[in-house]
Amino acid sequence: MKRREFITLLGGAAAGWPLAARAQQPTMPVVAYLSVGAPPAHLLAVFKQGLAEAGFVEGRNVAIETPSADGHYDRLPALAADLVRRQVAVIVAITANPALAAKEATATIPIVFNVPEDPVELGLVASLARPGGNATGVSFLFSALVAKHLGLLRELLPRAARIGLLVNPQNANADTLTKNATAAAASTGTEIIVFRASDAGAIEDAFATLARQRADALMVGADGYFFRRRVQFATLVARHGLPTIFTAREYAEAGGLMSYGTSLPEAFRMTGLYTARILKGAKPADLPVVQSTKFDFVINLQTATLLGIDVPPTLLARADVVIE
Repeated sequence: MKRREFITLLGGAAAGWPLAARAQQPTMPVVAYLSVGAPPAHLLAVFKQGLAEAGFVEGRNVAIETPSADGHYDRLPALAADLVRRQVAVIVAITANPALAAKEATATIPIVFNVPEDPVELGLVASLARPGGNATGVSFLFSALVAKHLGLLRELLPRAARIGLLVNPQNANADTLTKNATAAAASTGTEIIVFRASDAGAIEDAFATLARQRADALMVGADGYFFRRRVQFATLVARHGLPTIFTAREYAEAGGLMSYGTSLPEAFRMTGLYTARILKGAKPADLPVVQSTKFDFVINLQTATLLGIDVPPTLLARADVVIE
């Protein structure tokens, strides 16, 4: 072989080495974090923390995508179908509607859900102990806390007789929340006024109407879109002087009056840990649904003062956090 031919051949082989090397490197598994809206930074961070605790670090041995419906629930089926088409390793479904969309889209790709409802009632699993399909995850039962919220409001405001309930009609939990609230109120003689809102304008209208109707207080149902609007809720609570209880402490931290519910950071961390178990080869059917048991009761005394409410000492004593 002539020297020039040898150099040309050698150069051609060298040019192909990087491509060959890349082709031989294993592809990182993709975890798709599917949600109604842009994921709150602190909750996405603790989800990643759970993954990291189990040995999966973003960019090192796992890739994380965050497809969002931008508040439009009707976009979820198409997003889920795209994830199935691309064969991601795990779909992490945040709240009920994304979980139901993922479940409808695939019976084979593992789904790890994070839902505030009973996943058995939603049809996501056969039972909590034996999920039996391609889905498992964390349930924190916000929808079952309506009776607790009603009790806390009546303890704060013993004379409260007309209490509003705000739900998102696009959320799969709307009917369950309404049913639970009506049942809880029946034994106390409380009138429940149900409002449905799925956008910022409807939330504004609900508060204005409740104020005109002289409602004594408001309960806000668990909803991903509502969670993103928690600053708006705090503003409306102050503007209309309406005592309001929420499901998560982040609402009270934003200026809401009270919150009672599962610690979301802990629930999302647990979701990360379960996702890691799936990535290591565990089957969803073999992993019992985890029920989060860490609850936070938060009272914002600054807001109580603004609303002219004297919080009973017995209530303050039970609070996990009092914001002063």
